[in-house]
Amino acid sequence: MSEECTLEYVKRVKEKYSGKLICGLCSEAVKEEMEKKNGGKKLEEALNEHMNACSKFNRLGRAYPVLYQAEAMREILKKSRDTQKKGGIARSSSCIPAITKDINTLKIVD
Repeated sequence: MSEECTLEYVKRVKEKYSGKLICGLCSEAVKEEMEKKNGGKKLEEALNEHMNACSKFNRLGRAYPVLYQAEAMREILKKSRDTQKKGGIARSSSCIPAITKDINTLKIVD
């Protein structure tokens, strides 16, 4: 803790984070949230996302840790279902005949 909680410090933090006083750990989480989708989120959006996650954790996570974990698993499954692979490149033919041809044309040298 190198910084004291002076009025000047509080003012500087509030100016940076839309009038909200957040700790250093939360500021890092907000920065990460901004970087998530290729820097697509603005500060206000990232701040709201983080505040929602914190309030959800405080409401559920502390009182009911098992329910919070179940909710997190549900979110993971929901995200993975939404972003399932659409399938790879379809092959028009098999490569087995070409491999077989290469094997048959090999000459064994004694």
